[in-house]
Amino acid sequence: MNSKLTGHLACAAAYGIFGLNIVFCKDIANADTVSPEALFGMRMFLAAAIFWLVSLFTQKENVPLKDIGAMALAGVIGLAMPQYTFLKGITMSSTIDCSIIGSLTPMWAMIFAAIFLKEPITGKKVLGVVTSLAGAMLLIFTSLHFRGGQQSSTLGGIALLVANCFTFGAYLGIFRPLTQRYSIVTLMKWMFLFAAVVAIPLSLKPILTVDYASVTPKLALEIAYLIVLATFVAYFLIPAGQRRLRPTIVSMYTYLQPIIAVVVSIFAGMDVLTWQKVLAIVLVFAGVWIVNKSRAAHAE
Repeated sequence: MNSKLTGHLACAAAYGIFGLNIVFCKDIANADTVSPEALFGMRMFLAAAIFWLVSLFTQKENVPLKDIGAMALAGVIGLAMPQYTFLKGITMSSTIDCSIIGSLTPMWAMIFAAIFLKEPITGKKVLGVVTSLAGAMLLIFTSLHFRGGQQSSTLGGIALLVANCFTFGAYLGIFRPLTQRYSIVTLMKWMFLFAAVVAIPLSLKPILTVDYASVTPKLALEIAYLIVLATFVAYFLIPAGQRRLRPTIVSMYTYLQPIIAVVVSIFAGMDVLTWQKVLAIVLVFAGVWIVNKSRAAHAE
């Protein structure tokens, strides 16, 4: 399979998983059974354990101390900080604000890639980002009744969500070279290990004090989805996209998340397909196509 096509499919699958992740995280937060800190720890500890277990059956790679340090930094910036700020921020914000602020991730990824990877910001790339952003905004604002647009957000919640897209954009824009030097399993096992270390003081006590008897089967399935699919599988797919595609292109798949939410709502009878939504989806994918065609996207 074409390398770039593989990268696009990996990113599409990962961000498709993230699309449902927003819905489930909000549902878990509303249940008020498992705290954001406990959920954060569960994701970091279990994903780290899974990646280290998988590494026992894959080829061993020698990682010099310098790159261990880079992986530690990547684990903090790309895993611990985005995951914690998202899980905490979504409990203090409306879903509409979460979707809007998350749409800023490609802008941050483009800026950080220009600074750290010397990836030029071309006119075509800016046009693509703006086109997709316009499509995402149109999609969000034409689906307010599904997204809980009446719910208010706190200033703290907004700040946490901004930190979420800022840190994940920084990760995509800075650490691409690591994904090209090491296998996905090697990279992720170290990144999640350091993210899990960060999670210990924040999450150990909340995990031990969860009232597990009150966790319903539905809630347990949603938590399992977050840990297995939205953490282990999605973070296996994202590096596969990173090593084949430029950071801005990878980050633009963020715009799949509101599309997934709208599609789910239509099938659930909570929303209807309109020409505005069709136009919004076309704009999102048109923007990705424009950025993919930019001169910088092909420069290796």
